[in-house]
Amino acid sequence: MAKACWPYFDPEYETLSARMNPPRVSVDNISCRHCTVVKIDSVNKPGILLEVVQILTDLDFTITKAYISSDGGWFMDVFHVTDQQGKKITDGRTVDYIERALGPKGHAADGMKNCPGKRVGVHSVGNHTAIELVGRDRPGLLSEISAVLADLQFNVAAAEVWTHNRRIACVLYVNDYSTNHAVHDLNRLSIMEEQLKHILRGSEDDDKVACTSFSMGFTHTDRRLHQMLFADRDYEGSGVTSEVDYPSSFKPKVTVDRCEEKGYSVVSVQCKDRAKLMFDIVCTLTDMQYVVFHANISSNGPYASQEYFIRHMDGCTLDAEGEKERVIKCLEASIHRRVSEGLSLELCAKDRVGLLSEVTRILRENGLSVRRAGISTIGEEAVNVFYVRDTYGNPVESKKIEALRREIGHTMMLNVKKDPGSAKAPEAEAISGWAKTSFFFGNLLDKLLA
Repeated sequence: MAKACWPYFDPEYETLSARMNPPRVSVDNISCRHCTVVKIDSVNKPGILLEVVQILTDLDFTITKAYISSDGGWFMDVFHVTDQQGKKITDGRTVDYIERALGPKGHAADGMKNCPGKRVGVHSVGNHTAIELVGRDRPGLLSEISAVLADLQFNVAAAEVWTHNRRIACVLYVNDYSTNHAVHDLNRLSIMEEQLKHILRGSEDDDKVACTSFSMGFTHTDRRLHQMLFADRDYEGSGVTSEVDYPSSFKPKVTVDRCEEKGYSVVSVQCKDRAKLMFDIVCTLTDMQYVVFHANISSNGPYASQEYFIRHMDGCTLDAEGEKERVIKCLEASIHRRVSEGLSLELCAKDRVGLLSEVTRILRENGLSVRRAGISTIGEEAVNVFYVRDTYGNPVESKKIEALRREIGHTMMLNVKKDPGSAKAPEAEAISGWAKTSFFFGNLLDKLLA
């Protein structure tokens, strides 16, 4: 009986095109008067647009304009970017990093491993264990979660917390307080997981109400938070979204039309501009299995206009009304998740076990509800940023801030400011002699991994 023989394929063949045509990256500070122009020409591959946008946003760049074209086998992008102060990118080390991260060496490895920080690891990242939590939000929930971790002698080194439509998603990086290393004791991890799940469930018995797990794979933290809330179907809302939650100034207008001539579906987004808006939209389209072939991004004053020409991965356009409606709801949710109109509280103190539990308890006792949070540890200092409203979702009264200031002013440095998204935001107010600072979670995990 004849034996079947299959043709041999060299495993290097798949990357041959990329090696013959390596990415070309140009960082131009001459062509445009007000911004830096970043151009990328590369062989096209799945997910490349998200990878590029992810790298630029992790550097805390503001993308003021972008032109995307990736029809066929080639990917050509032009981004107009500035720093957070609206200035050009002139620092030599930053320019060098852009060229390396987007160039041949950066694309040779897995894109998700190239970005600085913001990664969710397999059980442990460096000396930290990564935990994912998703469930129904309620006032004081973050305080209860941090209290459980403190009681079990876990120290929270970093975390990011999002809430949307009465749902909460968290990615926390913890370690053992006595060793400052990741926890590998399965029994101890199991106890922590069960207690956290109990806290998330609250008074409800349904296990589907909450989910606690240890992170798997290498996924950008912001993307993972989007994925967790998307899987939790936060976009369905069930009528819980109110004008208090999302004022008209933030209400996005999303439409889905058809480009008959080219055979694309055209997704148009018009909303108030903000940091990382393009990342959130591209991330959502990618995770919904849509491919962006062309895009035109622009901002006019405080507003953004973004247009994406897409098809599903199977090559089909969005023809069914139900599918269009789902895309619109999911994009609206992805825009709202990062919106935090109201007060921003930045607290700095010497790191210790139970610090997060203490801070969130004080916030809860003063009637403040955390809408979004970023927790970091840099050296021996803990820097926590909380976006808060009162327990009813209304703006925080000044007397509550004064009470908070009196209670924690002796042990922590506090910076209170209006979120930039607020139309009536006054100048930031520095308190307790702590100068105004910016909080960048993007590079935090690089410090943890160092």
